[in-house]
Amino acid sequence: MTVGPRGYEGVLQRVRQLQSRIESLIPDPVAKPNLDAPMPQPTPLSGQIGRQDGNAPLDPFGSGASVPGFPSQTAVSGLIEKAAAAFGIDKTLFDSLVQAESDYNPGCVSNKGAMGLTQLMPGTARSLGVNDPMDPEQNLMGGAKYLAGLLKRFEGNERLALAAYNAGPGAVAKYGGVPPYQETQRYVEKIMSRVAKLRGQP
Repeated sequence: MTVGPRGYEGVLQRVRQLQSRIESLIPDPVAKPNLDAPMPQPTPLSGQIGRQDGNAPLDPFGSGASVPGFPSQTAVSGLIEKAAAAFGIDKTLFDSLVQAESDYNPGCVSNKGAMGLTQLMPGTARSLGVNDPMDPEQNLMGGAKYLAGLLKRFEGNERLALAAYNAGPGAVAKYGGVPPYQETQRYVEKIMSRVAKLRGQP
């Protein structure tokens, strides 16, 4: 009995045999597959990219578009107002946070697992009593509750509350202000600039 090559050489020989058989079945001029070529890597799903990596949200549905299975942006705006009122926070501030977090995309999921309109991490969602972070109303209620808690902790200082929302309250406490993270600083400035504009402040 003839024993063929083993290990890596045996695998290569078998692949070449299979490739030869496939090529014989495919008539020219159809392109023949190259079985030696590496497999392409899948493109990761992108919502808003995770914290502190400096990337902006990527909304596959386009800003303001209707997402299948989710409410329209007009309905989302109503839910934002409802959540802000429920926890006594400024609607303009909360709306601007939602815009920065997800660009109003209810289906947004980051590569680090942050979910929905206010980009709640699973552990944070559970601690806030959010059973389904992908449910727009639950997500907004959870995000508003979290922001309200941060505003209370930092005595109404909106900049510090936003920094804590982005980088964590521990980081704000550690540095005694907005942490020296470029992404967090951009995040705070983006939201506060929009808030000032909407409030008619210089």
